[in-house]
Amino acid sequence: MPATRKQLILLGLVLLISTAALLAGDKKSRSKTSETTAAPSAPMQIEDNKRIVHALNRFTFGIRPGDVERVRTMGMDKWFDEQLHPEKIDDSAVEARLAPFRTLKMSTKEMVENFPPPQVLKAIENGRMSMPSDPGKRAVYESRMAAYQQRQQNKEDKGAAAGNGGLNNLDQPAPDMKPAVEQKTTTGPKNSPAEMRLDPNDPPLTPEQRKQQKQREDAMYADLDSSLLLQMPPDARYKAILKMSAEERLDLARIYKGPRAMQLVDGMKPEQRETVEAIIQPQAVLGELAEAKLLRAIYSDRQMGEVMSDFWFNHFNVFIGKGPDRYMINAYEREVIRPHAMGKFKDILAATAKSPAMLFYLDNWQSVGPNSELAVYGPQRRGARRGRFARPRPQAKNRPSGLNENYAREIMELHTLGVDGGYTQKDVTELAKVLTGWSIEQPQLGGSFRFNERAHEPGAKYILGRKIGEHGEKEGEEMLDILAHHPATAKFISRKLAIRFVSDNPPQSLVDRMAETFMKKDGDTREVLRTLFHSPEFWAADAYRAKMKTPFEFVASAARVSGADIQNALPLVGTLNRMGMPLYAMQPPTGYSMKAEAWVNSSALLNRMNFALALGSGRFSGASLDPQTLLRGPAPGDAETALAALEQSILAGDVSPQTHAVIKKQLGDPQISQRKLDDMDKKPNYGAIAGLIMGSPEFQRR
Repeated sequence: MPATRKQLILLGLVLLISTAALLAGDKKSRSKTSETTAAPSAPMQIEDNKRIVHALNRFTFGIRPGDVERVRTMGMDKWFDEQLHPEKIDDSAVEARLAPFRTLKMSTKEMVENFPPPQVLKAIENGRMSMPSDPGKRAVYESRMAAYQQRQQNKEDKGAAAGNGGLNNLDQPAPDMKPAVEQKTTTGPKNSPAEMRLDPNDPPLTPEQRKQQKQREDAMYADLDSSLLLQMPPDARYKAILKMSAEERLDLARIYKGPRAMQLVDGMKPEQRETVEAIIQPQAVLGELAEAKLLRAIYSDRQMGEVMSDFWFNHFNVFIGKGPDRYMINAYEREVIRPHAMGKFKDILAATAKSPAMLFYLDNWQSVGPNSELAVYGPQRRGARRGRFARPRPQAKNRPSGLNENYAREIMELHTLGVDGGYTQKDVTELAKVLTGWSIEQPQLGGSFRFNERAHEPGAKYILGRKIGEHGEKEGEEMLDILAHHPATAKFISRKLAIRFVSDNPPQSLVDRMAETFMKKDGDTREVLRTLFHSPEFWAADAYRAKMKTPFEFVASAARVSGADIQNALPLVGTLNRMGMPLYAMQPPTGYSMKAEAWVNSSALLNRMNFALALGSGRFSGASLDPQTLLRGPAPGDAETALAALEQSILAGDVSPQTHAVIKKQLGDPQISQRKLDDMDKKPNYGAIAGLIMGSPEFQRR
């Protein structure tokens, strides 16, 4: 039987075991939770020799080689207290890895200036803005402008060909404003070599356009052989690209698409690399945020800070694919989420409420009070005061949109009180009125928060049985403080934290104690986590390896346990896309689920297994590892001994007899048991064995 077929059979067997084990574990967890609720009793505790493993699995993105020994030497309580204060932990190693990513430090305005979105290109086309003078920036603008105009021309040609003479698709989002993950995973009609489009959703080229494109490509190959371009030193290659015409750069983008683009930027300085990437594949530059998130999860020593940053971003989710949000999310995570990840809930709630990313995502920046000056007198009356001579203009042109309740509803349902938090539709409407005027200064150009008093609804509001007097922006701040200190909020946030760190169905006794701490300690995240850490429910035997890893957690933990050196994180980003968890691209405000039921299916588990095998075998692009380092000791000479050693180093020996038997059975396959058939010593293929263990149901859980 061919080795590939055997491999598929193996995958099928392991996946079936994985699915059954994961679902059975989830049902067992539900059953135990119900029993605990009905008759509370002291839960059986995790064995002492597994407590460090349990703590590391829950409060980090995975156990690295040597982590257990370090925590044992330091003492687990001391380690936990240190992790509660990530600002005191030296993280220079991961910062050095992130240094080439200039966009991580850019403001939203700088992002817009360096990587122009369609609205900026349109302003340049209409003469409202001018091209930048810097050669690098100008090359980016010229290339993006050429691509933008080509798309517009294609739409006009398509409209004319259809006989309607219109631009039917101009109201659709421009391809440049889609999230990076969407551009990479979008599928559509396959293009012939003579019809290679920058975006699969662009209309097909006309015969004349295909002919012109082919002529340009032929001319480019004649004048500048691509192999010669790659042979140039990085600095000379960069200058050669800048000297090209905008049309030549478009052709270059068609030739060097996807992974091939890395060849063009190899060896370039960070700023040069970003400029070239912005020219040929602009979505890759904005992918630096996703790369950085993965690298921090894998390499940061501030693991609890990273876990909580991920938790809060998911809790206060925004979608990277909604227009300018694509440019705002960088600052949102850097300035709103990360600095408040271990602080007080009231502070992170207030910071998200004034974040342009959140205001744009949930449309509050356009919310106008029905009786506000802006609604009554219109935008043309800017600066006018109300008086007896002022007259409303019901038919005023460009009248602003009305009250928008999206953000107010999500604040109550998803951010604070929870769906059963005791609020009514009337409360939502009143809160929306309170938040009118909370807007953004020129969002398309990367502006910041501004309070627009003319859009604010006048008069008193009544929310949750409280009267909120008329005092402009302070009304919203007052209501956010009320919501942050509400008992329902304490229970809702405590339950979500317990789901993340304990089980999909956490004991109510634990949630109640955490909520009590939340109320007593002014919503201090550190204190609530401390209560969780010292609770018997957290250390219950049933909690050990009872949480299914999300795709993000799985990929990060596999990289951590294997000791892999990630030179390029973009392939990891693509892996998460295939696993159904593209970073920053969850469109609903609910964020990604933390429960097993959202991630347990055959397709998802197959993708996990394929990734684990590729990583362990050293075949995963952008990563390198020495499988022998996984052994944590002398290299065994036979496959069975290697299997036992790797089970111990990767899973602390926590492997079920069933999983062990399935993997052991495959050791007879030379592709698994030996590195190469012609090796004289025929050493075990440690990487392949490690990959199988990382794809096991036990490793899928934390």
